[in-house]
Amino acid sequence: MQDDINTLRRILRESKTIAVVGLSADWYRPSYFAAKYMQEHGYRVVPVNPKYGEILGEKCYRSLREVPGKVDLVDVFRKTADVMPIAEDAIAIGAKVLWQQLGVKNEAAAAKARSAGLEAVMDRCVKIEHGRLFGGLNWVGVNTHIISAKRPRWLAY
Repeated sequence: MQDDINTLRRILRESKTIAVVGLSADWYRPSYFAAKYMQEHGYRVVPVNPKYGEILGEKCYRSLREVPGKVDLVDVFRKTADVMPIAEDAIAIGAKVLWQQLGVKNEAAAAKARSAGLEAVMDRCVKIEHGRLFGGLNWVGVNTHIISAKRPRWLAY
């Protein structure tokens, strides 16, 4: 699993377009809050959910294979058992990263993604990791005890 700080930081810095599979249009769902956070921090969020036509002002697609253009990171908000076909679609569209959200740990799908050249992250939240690594923890009410007018570009450790 590629989850060391430098790898996560590089993935989040290099990824510009995030396809969120299982994104809900309900504002109170974790997928919506995470996608909104990433969108407001400069990422293009592409919703993938057959139930909706549009989420967060972006056209919603029925599957990853329908998404036009390049996708850097596939963020999976689905059950562990549902990840393998998503990993196969991520490989087919040429994504660079398969990211399984908190509580989602499909080792076989991660291994398949890695063998196809993708990076794979499991059981982590893009929003939490972005906040932790790029200074946005204040969005979740965490007191970092750092008083500064500037956001840190890196962490001291």
